[in-house]
Amino acid sequence: MTIINSVFTWFMKKRIHQIELFQKYPNEVQDEWFEQLIAGAENTEWGKEHHYRSISNLRQFKERVPIQTYDTLRPYIERMLKGEQNVLWASEIKWFAKSSGTTNNRSKFIPVSEESLAECHFKGGKDMLTLYCNNRPDTKIFTGKALTLGGSHQPSGFAPDTFFGDLSAVIMKNLPMWAEFLRTPNIEIALIEDYDEKIEKMISATLDVNVTCLSGVPTWNILLIKRVLEITGKKHLIDVWPNLELYFHGAVSFTPYREQFNKLIGKDDMYYLETYNASEGFFGLQDEDDSGEMLLMLDYGIFYEFLPLENIHDEHPKTLTLDEVELFKNYALIISTNAGLWRYMIGDTIRFTCLAPYRIQVTGRTKHFINAFGEEVIIDNAERALNEACRQTGAIIRDYTAAPIYFSEGEAGGHEWIIEFEKKPAEFERFVDLLDETLRKINSDYDAKRFKDMALHRPKVHSAPHNTFFNWMKQRGKLGGQNKVPRLANDREYVDSVLKLMKDV
Repeated sequence: MTIINSVFTWFMKKRIHQIELFQKYPNEVQDEWFEQLIAGAENTEWGKEHHYRSISNLRQFKERVPIQTYDTLRPYIERMLKGEQNVLWASEIKWFAKSSGTTNNRSKFIPVSEESLAECHFKGGKDMLTLYCNNRPDTKIFTGKALTLGGSHQPSGFAPDTFFGDLSAVIMKNLPMWAEFLRTPNIEIALIEDYDEKIEKMISATLDVNVTCLSGVPTWNILLIKRVLEITGKKHLIDVWPNLELYFHGAVSFTPYREQFNKLIGKDDMYYLETYNASEGFFGLQDEDDSGEMLLMLDYGIFYEFLPLENIHDEHPKTLTLDEVELFKNYALIISTNAGLWRYMIGDTIRFTCLAPYRIQVTGRTKHFINAFGEEVIIDNAERALNEACRQTGAIIRDYTAAPIYFSEGEAGGHEWIIEFEKKPAEFERFVDLLDETLRKINSDYDAKRFKDMALHRPKVHSAPHNTFFNWMKQRGKLGGQNKVPRLANDREYVDSVLKLMKDV
């Protein structure tokens, strides 16, 4: 296995030169991909409708193609689900990543082309290992296997040979041979639909495997780890898999989970590497040790535009290219891809933390915020405030969600939080005060509304019983895979649903 580890490590490091190239020439690389995407789709139905053949520059592209959402592309995608080809993209598309639709309640079916698998998702998976090997030249990760907790897939039912599933399942089902060699358990177990059955069979199949790497959404991995420790009677995961050295995480902020992972794993030098991988594409990777930012990956078959958040509701919003963005300003991410998503607003907001090279942080969702009273609280605000309250009270958070409390006669509005603690704060009321005070410090709009309780009163916080959010997600059929607890909402649908569950238990 030592020879295999050396060969794979050498193979992964060969990619570093190409990564350095797009860091040095970011605009040129993006311009090249723009031209390739337009040329690749000029004979599709969409390309003909928008006259792609005569597009010679970005200005023309923006004039002819308005910013798209899933709802505007839905009619085209529904036809593709029924087997029609050459609609949004030229090559055959028979796989669709089913997203839980965090910007609304309906599922979204994101087309996945052969090009997007090879040039984006697989390339991103390879680059995760490339950057890790570059940062840890003494790694022994390839002496063992990577355990990935993913989702499931199924025939679409709309047309023969058309399938959909969680992105993780779509990727696993199509993995190249070299990648399949590196993972565990076998694909039949990995793609089991029933979450409880999957967990038990995964553990049974991997307890004696040399697991060196974990990957997946933090929430579900914590449940997996706890079940492993429960079955084995071990105190730490490192006692079960002694060569474990790396965890790839993404989808949600890792800040509330880091301390839990440290305690459960029991390894001082465990490496945590953040990824930004969505159903629509693979966008970013942490390229530096202990960094809270990710390198924007510019050669994955994606052309990027950035919409300043303050202009998101403009009738004809002006988007920016890489050379026009500013540091620490919130942008809605707009993408055009080699799977046929054109000027598509994916629903995430980001900010740039570095412009040479371009590094980003995900700050929230365009529709996951609380702004019922003009306070404009985004997920980044919430995460920072919760982290500070935890730091000062010794609390550890497992999951949370929050929503507005609307004005009632004679009373101000407010925010209502439901927090499930892994470790409760030493002083609960102080935790609430620190949450409130930190939000006021980092968000001037929230602070203004809190002045003398005129518009917003002190937050109302519920401490949820153990497994509340797990049971809630299970009730909604949202266990495992890419599914995650909605953090903030501008209405009370999620909060009221969780409160009802807590009351009925």
